[in-house]
Amino acid sequence: MSSQYTFIGEYNFVIDSKKRINIPSAFRKQLKKSDNKTFVVTRGIDSCVWVYPLGEWKKIKEELSKLSSLSSASRAFLRNHLRHANIVSYDDQGRIILSKQLIDYANIGKDLTIIGVLNKIEIWDKKALISHEKSSSINDDYYEELSRKVTV
Repeated sequence: MSSQYTFIGEYNFVIDSKKRINIPSAFRKQLKKSDNKTFVVTRGIDSCVWVYPLGEWKKIKEELSKLSSLSSASRAFLRNHLRHANIVSYDDQGRIILSKQLIDYANIGKDLTIIGVLNKIEIWDKKALISHEKSSSINDDYYEELSRKVTV
């Protein structure tokens, strides 16, 4: 399941009083016509917001639909991941609106860091990201093990 998107880089923005955030133009330029200027935003796993282009979300939806509804873990995962998902389109200035639930979940204050993570975009409260990075560093051995899995 290869991605047609390659979101990379880090950008700093602020959220405005109407809960709008700017999606960096470098990220918007990668959208396909079929994405229709639309993203799906949902809870990330690390107290951030995940933002998927519509085309990428369709792939994820297919994979999620393969989870068994008979499994309590699958049902819980789907419920917790999908109940906070919203379909949003960006305006002429490249802004999307985040729901209060997502803002609260990610502890978003005013200053944001927006990161490209290949097939998705992560939105972090700037201070929360710094704290997360300090508390969840990968030890050298594990980092080395992961790097061997990358084939060039």
